[in-house]
Parts: sequence; structure tokens; C-alpha cells
Amino acid sequence: MRIAFACDHAGADTRDMILDEIRRLGHEPLDFGTRGAEAVDYPDMAGKALEAFVEGKADRVVLMCGTGLGMNYVANKVPGIRCARCMDEFDARMSRAHNDSNCLALRARERDARDNLAVLRVWLQTPFDGDERHVRRIRKIEETARRLARKENVT
Repeated sequence: MRIAFACDHAGADTRDMILDEIRRLGHEPLDFGTRGAEAVDYPDMAGKALEAFVEGKADRVVLMCGTGLGMNYVANKVPGIRCARCMDEFDARMSRAHNDSNCLALRARERDARDNLAVLRVWLQTPFDGDERHVRRIRKIEETARRLARKENVT
């Protein structure tokens, strides 16, 4: 799989470890930065990786910022993205098996990089189980998003 990756300055220190793990697991990382400690805005970084997904250049997306929350918010505004902020292997496994998440948001601050690598491994290796109830629920998520996007006051 081609995995689009982006982080803000908070994730720059562990960026190479994440990219190396993606490669080690047999996938092709597409690196959208950032590479340094200079402050950048996470929506800008996420946008680059998410655009690669929307354009069909990436099969999944991995995003990392200080809390993982900002990247998660940005990603879930994009039609077709089901981003999960996963804090442990259980979250990663369930987000893939039951929700067919195609985007992973990781927290960089106050977190051991090895924990993020473990989450990443499980997330990349867990298939969607395809059970009818999960397919139905994902369809309902998409239908709700389309319906509410037509409302005037949604931002």
C-alpha cells in the first residue's frame, strides 16, 4: 500500500521512525513532512497528505501532531476519510476491523514513540472484517455526512 504521511513540528522527531516502520512492513510511504522543529500549522501539513489520498495517489493516510486531535479534526472534514485517533492497539484494531478507517491520527507529545509504532503496526496489519453490520454503519456515516453537508450552517 501507499501510505501518505504528514506531521507538524511536534511529530518531526519521530517522523523517520514512522516512515521506517511503514517501509519495514512492506508499504511505500509518501512523505509530506514536516522535517524540522520550526512551527508549522497542522491543517496545512494534513492537507497535503489528504490530497494525495483524495487524488488516488495514496491508499491510506497517517497523520501526527502534538495531540493527534487537530489532525483528526482536519481529516474527518474530507469526504471519504474515516480518521481514527488511536491511543492503543485496541483502538487501532477496532478502527480497522469495524470502521474500515483509512486514516490514522497519532499523538506525538507525552507519548513514547514505541507506543505509536505498535499502534501503527496493528492499524496497518488489521483488515476490515466486512461484516454486514459494519458495512451498514459505515454507509450510514457517509449518508449522514452528505445529508448534513447540505445544511446551511455547517462549517
